[in-house]
This record gives sequence, C-alpha cells and structure tokens, in this order.
Amino acid sequence: MRISIIGLGLIGGSMAIDLKKRGFARTIIGVDTNKLHLNTALNMGIIDRACTLDEAIDNTDLIIFAIPAKETIRLLPKVLNKVDQQIITDACSVKGTICERVKHHHKRKNYVASHPMAGTENSGPWAAQSGLFDGKAILYCDVEDSSEQALSTIQKMYEYLNMRPLYMNAYNHDVHVAYVSHISHISSFALALTVLDKEKNEKNIFNLASGGFDSTVRLAKSSADMWSDIFENNSVNVISVLDTFIDKLNDFKTAINDSNLNKMNELIQKANHIKKIL
Repeated sequence: MRISIIGLGLIGGSMAIDLKKRGFARTIIGVDTNKLHLNTALNMGIIDRACTLDEAIDNTDLIIFAIPAKETIRLLPKVLNKVDQQIITDACSVKGTICERVKHHHKRKNYVASHPMAGTENSGPWAAQSGLFDGKAILYCDVEDSSEQALSTIQKMYEYLNMRPLYMNAYNHDVHVAYVSHISHISSFALALTVLDKEKNEKNIFNLASGGFDSTVRLAKSSADMWSDIFENNSVNVISVLDTFIDKLNDFKTAINDSNLNKMNELIQKANHIKKIL
C-alpha cells in the first residue's frame, strides 16, 4: 500500500515506522506544515518522500490524519471532496465533533473514525518509536457509517500494529476518554503547576522527587498545543469529569482538615478497588 500520513509527530511517525517495517505499507508519504518535522522525518527515514497535501491525495491508497482535532475537522471534508477510492482514517482522541462534521458527506463511507489509545509525553518525529501501539486498544467509532472495504482495510492496518479492537459510538467515546485519559493529563498539569508554584528551588524538586512524583507528573511534559485542542473539543465531557474530580479532592481536603482518620481510610480503600480492574 501507498500510505500518506498527515502530521509527522509521535503518533504519525510511530505509525509510519511500524507500518513500513512490518510490511503493511510499501511507500510512506509525509505531509506536514511544520518544515522541521517534515525534514526530520525524511532524514530519519521515517517517510520515503515529502509531498503537499494535494500531491499526497493523488498518489496514495490510504490517508491517515495524525494532527490535532481542530485541524482534522477543518481538513477532513476538503480531503473527502478530492478522493475517489482512497480510504481515510484519523488518530484523534476526540471523535464526536469530527464524525458530526462529515456525517452527511457524500464520501463519508471512505472514512473510518479511529483512535489508537497509545502515546508518551514526548512529541515530534524524534519521539517516534517502533512498538508504541503493541498491545494497546484501538477504538473504532460509528463503523456503520464506513464501507465494509474501508473498515476492513483499517482493521487490517491496526492488526499490523498489534492493537486490540473496541467499538463504540463517537459521543460515548468522548465521554469515556474524558474519564480515563483527559483527566489524567489535567491532573498532571495541575500537580506540576502546584509544585512549581510552591517549591521555588528547582534543585529541591529534582533532588527530592521520587518515583511517585515522577510517574504522576510525567504527563505534564505533554504538548500544550495538542492538549489544549483536545480540551477545547471535548469541553463538555472534560468539565463534567473535572466537577467530579474536584468533589473528590474536597472530600480529601475536608477529611484531612478535620483530622478524620476514618474518612481518609475510607476514601483510600475505595480508591484501592482500582487494583481489581487494572
């Protein structure tokens, strides 16, 4: 297959590496408005050649959007206008607004809404790595709106990436990822801001931070552009999760302020139930 990847950051670059290495793709074409990312991906051998978006559409079998949701919403209808038999998918972690945007497009069946649940706190083509997707979940949304051929092709692609499939509608997807992914990043950003605000000595942060702090704050290193875009495009669900999260923080605050040891134990023991799930 000839595959075009729009966006050559961590996700797009990692897809390119394994789809080529594992034999799904014969040629990887890269498209990116960031010239540094484009040239880096070319020099690192992540892509075979760089093209404009129009050139990529004309010379490809499959187009993958690996760019923020706002840009995907803007570009996806334009790309659908220009394709013939080409198949399109995306890797955005927000699905409701994207699927709604193209729901009535005459080429909607060429598009498969997907979200590979994988990533790291790093960004850019230099962060791309083989094996990033192995064993992780791939979420397919609104599959009834895609053609059998398009869905089968994208399913096969993610099989090459060793991902396990899950299916749901786009709006349920956005609710669930707000709870299991988006809130984790907000918590990490908030914790980093708290420590940076209270501990002015950076050397102390470096010397005293242990495994617990490192693992909890790791996500705070994530891309601001990407995550502000996600929060904006899933704001209703993110706000709902934040309200619940703030309630739980206040429960802890009240218990600690009142020296209520029984309440602290109760809250922690309830939280411990996550061990049965994860």
